[in-house]
Amino acid sequence: MSRLDNALRRFDEANAADPNTELVNGQPVPKEVIYGQRMSARLAVFAPDAPETVKLAARAQHIRRWEVPRDSYPEGRAGYLKWRTDLHKRHADIAAEIMQDVGYDAKTIERAQTLLRKRGLKTDPDVQLMEDVICLVFLEHYFHDFAQKHAEEKLVPIVQKTWKKMTDQAHETALALDYAPEDLAVIQKALQSA
Repeated sequence: MSRLDNALRRFDEANAADPNTELVNGQPVPKEVIYGQRMSARLAVFAPDAPETVKLAARAQHIRRWEVPRDSYPEGRAGYLKWRTDLHKRHADIAAEIMQDVGYDAKTIERAQTLLRKRGLKTDPDVQLMEDVICLVFLEHYFHDFAQKHAEEKLVPIVQKTWKKMTDQAHETALALDYAPEDLAVIQKALQSA
């Protein structure tokens, strides 16, 4: 087993303790395991030649996320931003520990941590690639359920903000995804009124 495969396996093992599950092909799977695997799968299609550090960061994007629930932080935008910033650091620290265990050097670990902390969005191509994959995974796998819980007035600006984070290549990929008709209508409305 390669060092990369070993790290990805260890990330999945860390996420296997997630008490939250999602049905995948009729079987319950820990949510963060399937999320990490979706990130890897989308990255493999979207950027098959991505650097190894991006492959590592993509899989560790939400590592052990359930341990720090959103409601453990104050309501509102400031609480949300603090939660996200703390999660980025936590994910980076957990990933670093696993990467060190499987034999990665300090420079590679530091680079993966930079990607997980999302430092350099719009200026660092690898951070931007991570963001593209995150947005694509959201649109492909999570937008439909999210849209069921929110009014269109809330969804339109969320789609617009998501779109602004993405590159033109990611836009093309996003427009080619298979959406439910009602989801596609919201996305089209968001893009027309942007």
